[in-house]
Amino acid sequence: MALLKGPIEAYEKVKPVDASSTLRECLPTAKVPSPPLYHMRIFTPNHMVAKSRFWYFVSQLKKMKKALGEIVYCGQVYEKTPLKVKNFGIWLRYDSRSGTHNMYREYRELTTAAAVTQCYRDMGAHHRARAHDIQIMKVEVIPANKYRRPAIKQFHDSKIRFPLPHRVLRHQHKH
Repeated sequence: MALLKGPIEAYEKVKPVDASSTLRECLPTAKVPSPPLYHMRIFTPNHMVAKSRFWYFVSQLKKMKKALGEIVYCGQVYEKTPLKVKNFGIWLRYDSRSGTHNMYREYRELTTAAAVTQCYRDMGAHHRARAHDIQIMKVEVIPANKYRRPAIKQFHDSKIRFPLPHRVLRHQHKH
């Protein structure tokens, strides 16, 4: 698949989840002439879904309607060190057929967006949770000594070695 050029929507098939930073403020009123700004980091495929999810969360958390506020900024967040492998801890809440569950998961990835994408795919595979049923509460870079899961702990070895199973011997001379 070729990398597409253009606005953020064009990257939907290449990068399924991007981190969007969204700021929102209440509209000024007589009681509150300078309303506070609220910041939220949302992982969505494009900025339209980010705005929609933002108003969904704000209406639940701050009891505010879309008509009483405005989005000041919505943009993609880029990783500072995208070429360094990091360990991510993801705290999430998801709705299953039987109820709402809290969960903590760990991933080893290059970027936060890639770790969240892996989390969405993992939750869909293991728990049949759709993307709109999953709420990412917190994503943190975890140091190696704080890791809990043995599947990731095995990579924290200074003398780790990987086998090369398919070594093809090339002929020195053609006859």
